[in-house]
Amino acid sequence: MQARSLEECLRADDGLARVSGHAARLLRLQRIFEASAPRPLVRSARVANLKLGRLIIHADSGAVAAKLRQITPTLVDVFKKESAEVTGIEVKVQPRTARTAAPPAPDHGPLGDHAKQGLTSLADRLPEDSPLRQALRHLLKRV
Repeated sequence: MQARSLEECLRADDGLARVSGHAARLLRLQRIFEASAPRPLVRSARVANLKLGRLIIHADSGAVAAKLRQITPTLVDVFKKESAEVTGIEVKVQPRTARTAAPPAPDHGPLGDHAKQGLTSLADRLPEDSPLRQALRHLLKRV
């Protein structure tokens, strides 16, 4: 049996050929989006689908979605010049999953005895009416 490339295998099956073709179109549209949209928006949004000529873009937040909606007419013009298959754009808020989101801030745990002594010493050296002294005292009560 002769080895076939993955591309040949995908073309051989009608269902896989349609999915492969759709994926290729989405990749091409993503590249057009990346080249035409402002860089901060490109980092926070992505092409999600194309249905009946309507391009669906997922934004990470409402603010990004709002900005994308403001520039939708310009983006539609760019897509029409590059690809006649896009007749409109729909923007949806769809935050990235936890795997692709930024990692959470590390948990620093409680203050050690040495750190507490240092903060207490600093607070004692500050004037009685100092806001910093009051803040340090408040912090030391909480830890």
